Amino acid sequence: MSQDDHAAALALAGEAADALRSATGADDIHAALVLGSGWVPAADAVGRTVAEIPVTDLPGFAPPAVAGHAGRIRVVSTASGRNVLIFLGRTHLYEGLGVGPVVHGVRTAIAAGAGTIVLTNAAGGLRPETQRVGDPVLISDHINLTGANPITGARFVDLTEVYSRRLRELARAAEPSLAEGVYVAFRGPTYETPAEIRMCRAFGGDLVGMSTALEAIAAREGGAEVLGLSLVTNPGAGLTGEPLDHQEVLAVGRATAARMGELLATVVDKL
Repeated sequence: MSQDDHAAALALAGEAADALRSATGADDIHAALVLGSGWVPAADAVGRTVAEIPVTDLPGFAPPAVAGHAGRIRVVSTASGRNVLIFLGRTHLYEGLGVGPVVHGVRTAIAAGAGTIVLTNAAGGLRPETQRVGDPVLISDHINLTGANPITGARFVDLTEVYSRRLRELARAAEPSLAEGVYVAFRGPTYETPAEIRMCRAFGGDLVGMSTALEAIAAREGGAEVLGLSLVTNPGAGLTGEPLDHQEVLAVGRATAARMGELLATVVDKL
């Protein structure tokens, strides 16, 4: 992506934000949530639905291509009366559409006024000795192995604190048992090999998945604070000897939807 393409992508996000306001009547978005695989059933607990539209009603959004991603955008009003934007699904880099569409939702949310971005995902757990399937884990940092970056040109964005310490403290106040971990992002769509999982463990990874890192970078470029939450849906490849299956990911999401919804509702209301 050239610098001109980058500027065009930001302009497209502005157009999408304008279309969002027109379609939903919400012009005071406080925060935005991106719900990953298995997280969509938790959305109902976040707040009262004000409006909901297909993502394809807005410029620049692609239709969903992954099971468990609804391809809709919802505006909800939280218990404190704030409007929050919820993306019921996301675009992944492995879909082959390029980096721009992957981060378009985050850029649109920021253009619509969101100062906080909450990124959720389904992740493989790299520490089965301390992680249980179904546990939420705060993302303290990430390692980007996608080979991509949403920023081009001489824009040197500080990533010392990609995932806000302040927001992590708010989340732990809501649920003190929350653990933290480093998320390792791969391009996908293949799951990682056992050798890659051993590599990730060796250099400090705690979670592994196919999303989130590029969105977090784009959010920081846009000046938003970022909170990351992973739902551990399976141990990483080779750690238990069992094969990996996307249906297992969705099943864990359904089984934990109530707990994840309560957690999101509590955290979002404190933002």
